[in-house]
Amino acid sequence: MAFNKIISKLFGNKAQRDLSEINPVVKRIQEAYPAIEQLSNDELRAKTKELEQQISDYVAEEKAQIESLKAGMEEIELNEREGMWNQVDKLEKEITEKQEKILNELLPVAFSIMKDTARRFTQNSEVVVTATQFDRDLATNHDFVRIEGEKAIYQNHWMAGGNEITWDMIHYDVQLFGGVVLHQGKIAEMATGEGKTLVATLPVFLNALTHEGVHVVTVNDYLAKRDSEWMGPMYMFHGLSVDCIDKHEPNSEARRKAYNSDVTFGTNNEFGFDYLRDNMAVSPKDLVQRKHNYAIVDEVDSVLIDDARTPLIISGPVPKGDDQLYDQLRPRVEVIVKAQRDLTTRLLADARTKMASEDPKEQEEGALLLFRSYKGMPKYKPLIKYLSEQGVRAAMLKTEAFYMQEQMRNMHVVTDPLYFVIDEKQHSIELTDKGIDMLTGRSDDPEFFILPDIGSQLSELEGTELPDEEKAAKKDELLQNYAIKSERVHTVNQLLKAYTLFDKDDEYVVIENKVKIVDEQTGRVMEGRRYSDGLHQAIEAKERVKVEAATQTFATITLQNFFRMYSKLAGMTGTAETEAGEFWDIYKLDVVVIPTNRPIVRDDQNDRIYKTKREKYTAVIEEIESLISKGRPVLVGTTSVEISELLGRMLTLRKIKHNVLNAKLHQREAEIVATAGQSGVVTIATNMAGRGTDIKLSPEVRKAGGLAIIGTERHESRRVDRQLRGRAGRQGDPGSSVFFVSLEDDLMRLFATERIAGLMDRMGFEEGDVLEHNMLSKSVERAQKKVEENNFGIRKRLLEYDDVMNSQREVIYKRRRHALMGERIDNDVANMITETSKNIVENNEDMYDNMKLELLRVMALDIPFEEEDMKRIKPNEMVDRVTKAAFETFKRKTERLAEIAQPVIKQVYENQGAMYENILIPITDGKRVYNIACNLKEAYETGSKALVRAFEKSILLHTIDEDWKEHLREMDELRQSVQTASYEQKDPLLIYKLESFNLFREMVNDINSKAVSILMRGQIPTQDPTSVRQAAPEQKTDYSKYRTRKEDTEGLSAPGEGRGGQQPPRQPQKLEPIRVEKKVGRNDPCPCGSGKKYKNCHGR
Repeated sequence: MAFNKIISKLFGNKAQRDLSEINPVVKRIQEAYPAIEQLSNDELRAKTKELEQQISDYVAEEKAQIESLKAGMEEIELNEREGMWNQVDKLEKEITEKQEKILNELLPVAFSIMKDTARRFTQNSEVVVTATQFDRDLATNHDFVRIEGEKAIYQNHWMAGGNEITWDMIHYDVQLFGGVVLHQGKIAEMATGEGKTLVATLPVFLNALTHEGVHVVTVNDYLAKRDSEWMGPMYMFHGLSVDCIDKHEPNSEARRKAYNSDVTFGTNNEFGFDYLRDNMAVSPKDLVQRKHNYAIVDEVDSVLIDDARTPLIISGPVPKGDDQLYDQLRPRVEVIVKAQRDLTTRLLADARTKMASEDPKEQEEGALLLFRSYKGMPKYKPLIKYLSEQGVRAAMLKTEAFYMQEQMRNMHVVTDPLYFVIDEKQHSIELTDKGIDMLTGRSDDPEFFILPDIGSQLSELEGTELPDEEKAAKKDELLQNYAIKSERVHTVNQLLKAYTLFDKDDEYVVIENKVKIVDEQTGRVMEGRRYSDGLHQAIEAKERVKVEAATQTFATITLQNFFRMYSKLAGMTGTAETEAGEFWDIYKLDVVVIPTNRPIVRDDQNDRIYKTKREKYTAVIEEIESLISKGRPVLVGTTSVEISELLGRMLTLRKIKHNVLNAKLHQREAEIVATAGQSGVVTIATNMAGRGTDIKLSPEVRKAGGLAIIGTERHESRRVDRQLRGRAGRQGDPGSSVFFVSLEDDLMRLFATERIAGLMDRMGFEEGDVLEHNMLSKSVERAQKKVEENNFGIRKRLLEYDDVMNSQREVIYKRRRHALMGERIDNDVANMITETSKNIVENNEDMYDNMKLELLRVMALDIPFEEEDMKRIKPNEMVDRVTKAAFETFKRKTERLAEIAQPVIKQVYENQGAMYENILIPITDGKRVYNIACNLKEAYETGSKALVRAFEKSILLHTIDEDWKEHLREMDELRQSVQTASYEQKDPLLIYKLESFNLFREMVNDINSKAVSILMRGQIPTQDPTSVRQAAPEQKTDYSKYRTRKEDTEGLSAPGEGRGGQQPPRQPQKLEPIRVEKKVGRNDPCPCGSGKKYKNCHGR
């Protein structure tokens, strides 16, 4: 520790180094600002256009080269185009790098322009400029700008989030620091009230000048809509388009237009789901997103840490999805859970009696019974209460240490009498032999709930001398038996978790006969979120509501991997410093702490530690009474709905007025937050209070000492506690914060009590006594660090699983995009032919007849060498010969296809061209007929090459989609099945990587051979122009049969892991903005100032 202090003295700490790095940039902004301030309104806007032109000119040469390469692509041989496309990719990368370089040069001027725009809107109720066409179009849709002759008049007040706001903000220096950090692709940590939303306008404006798109990502749709309306006029004033994807329906033209805007606001989920929908599209018209250029994520710790590993899933129905075992096995599980509860109750009673004895041997037996009770039901409330008594926990921990030694060799002595064993820290449950016997009951099969050792059984089968057919049948039977028992054991395991580790009104609520997860940190119901791995269905069975049918995944991605696709990613939050290591490890994002505009004067007091929850809550009520008597408002932060309601009832008994905000009452959030800063007001809230609620204080409250924060429990993440503290002390306000902790709290119970419990016992603490010291507060923080490290380990492990899937997803989605757009489809077809040729040769290297048959079957190709040549030709030369012959055959057949089609297309175009836009041409591979839609005019002008490309596109999309869907199902099954590898002392992740690689290779080979087989055989069955039909207009993909959802990974995680994943939205969805913009009559003059009627101008 002393060494770190010496190093800090010599070189400064990280915060100081960061600021010294950014200081020169801020000085350049301050130097550029006076010149910008002198410009007229029109000159200011002209300066923006000048910057845009500089950016465009800087990369014009590379863009021209790309256009030139693309234009000459048709002249290049099919198998040589890959090099050209690699050159295009290289140039596109150079453009991105050069744009970043020029943006850094223009930053001081651009930031000064945005700062002075904010000043002009603050100091003037109207800002007058010469009207452009963009202003005229803006005036037709927005009421903050109007046209008078040749002038556009921008007002400084407009509607945002359903309320009228008047612009009154100018960037101060520390906000310039924050803006520079965000532009550099880092995370800016800014304290509450420091204006993160305003800070973001600086880098957003600068990066939007490239017209490549900037995404501002928020945690809920209310914030996305509000912020786009609030900050939008700042960008629109300079001719930049702004929109919000959450205002428009998915897959609509309006949403595509929103993505084409210079600045696009939206929620993390919708950005992710749109990416998945785009990769299910069957027409370029279905695509809405463009390239992922630059994103700023608001509340970045929420999105990239808590929510990051939650998969976004688009799924559809599967055959027999209703055939599940949860309801069927529930009665058996209820019996065993009741038996375990009765047993642990008896064990606890016996333990109490024996531990009260004077005989040390009796006390030892009592400690064993207590430990056994703990292993059976760790969340049993009487047990938790008894463990808080003097000396009890210390005795149990001593017993635990004894049975944990020698790699838990004697642990069976503790667990054998139980029916199942719960490891609360790992969130795992394991049935004992006694439990399995009870579950099996009177079943005919004594191994009804025991997984067979499939490896040994298959090995024994291979050693027998049975005929191959009988062997295969036996093998299928063994595997089928294993699959059935595996599902049965998994179902029982999830039901046991549902009954013993998940409590109603704590982890979830039941509303309208549906189980809905409650976010642990916000107390809000998380609509659409489901626990993964069958756990949600288990809870539905437990609560006797309808168990939802199983679905099949069609497309999936985690937010973690979605946001890693952006060329540049930045974030802002009030609490990222504690997770800085994870941000760097996973996203290579650096966290920079921005200094506050005014010093923080909040009084952060030491934790107050009590033995029991009852003593703690009594002390909380007394503290509240003391604070409100001084005229101070109090915000009480809780960790669950249950505790909020308990404290509410205690305050009601004392006749203390208060507001409770939780999952059941969050509709009143805006009203409750508005009054939370008034004198003597008590607000109880689940840790919703930890994020995004700016509580404004009156002058008399400031004099009384400001807002008092009372935390009723330490959260397992220091970040959440810091969010709660951060509600007080905004912008130099006075305030205080204190946490009340008991040894019965989850965090203390699991991670921090041994030393503290021993200390309390030695000091002879009586009921109601409090322990308070700076060292103890640090001890609690160390416990939180343990949990955070544990959570990070789990997240990283889950990321490794998802990385396997992500690398496969990138390959398939890239190939699919090439097929959909048609631009690089020739290159992909060439690669498919090469790969298929190589596979056939390698798989039949010494078997001439087999190779000959395979080439005929797959590629309709004669083998290009004789059998006697095969022995002297090297394998590489063999591959080259087959590939060359395949390319020649493919080229000949596609030219022949175009040649046959052209007379038909020519006749139809010349005789009926006015009738048809798109036509259907039948093409067959000898097995089935494919009706290929193509543009008649394009096919005529390209000599039917457009028809060949449409055929290739159709076949590639069809084969990729079919195989990918099946592959996702197999990957889901693989992920479940590899978990049993741990029983064989093998790493499930390693097995998953190996098996998934083999599955992916098989899928890619299958796609290649299927597509090549059809493309090589394609021909037009008839040349009759009368058989040509008009193609129906291209329909948008119907997504109504698909379901979008987010799965909660609770089933895979440890208890230290946040169950919510999603951080608190600052306002409820109910407050969706009501648009109160002006309505223009059809016959009124158009607001754009053209002099025409609205119906003949912008109203058409």
